[in-house]
Amino acid sequence: MVQDTSSFAGHSPPPLAPVAAPVVEPARFRILVTDDDKGSREAIAQLLAARGFEIVQANSGEQAIDIVRVKVIHLVVFDMHMPRMTGLEALEQIRLINSILPALLMTADATRSVIQQALQAQVYSVLPKPVNTTLLFHAMTRALSQVYGKMPGQHPQTQQPPVPPATAPE
Repeated sequence: MVQDTSSFAGHSPPPLAPVAAPVVEPARFRILVTDDDKGSREAIAQLLAARGFEIVQANSGEQAIDIVRVKVIHLVVFDMHMPRMTGLEALEQIRLINSILPALLMTADATRSVIQQALQAQVYSVLPKPVNTTLLFHAMTRALSQVYGKMPGQHPQTQQPPVPPATAPE
């Protein structure tokens, strides 16, 4: 087979540009915030939306399950105590739909028992209520990057601790 090189008029074709690794932007992540307390749910949704995440809200575990059935969700944030179904019970049903979906659990009752149940359910983090914004973003970043890859603004962790600055001998 002969390659047609007439379009390059005696010149070699231009080199292929290297393909950069895709950058994961917060806007590409859809976060489901589930809490029966409208004020708490909307406050967290506003914080996350301000950071560029696409937000979907649910007021119950049942509604969260229905949403996960029809929408692509990248992370769920559940309140533990809701009527009819706890956050962990809803997560158990959601795991049947999407087994790798990362989840965070918020609770005003962060007892040892609740934390153990959350760990067994493979929740990435249990956040005490009222939720600390810094802890929320840290937990989200860790969960999303573990499942979907490095997020912008994250720096690779070094294996060795930083070296303290040298001091002049006295």
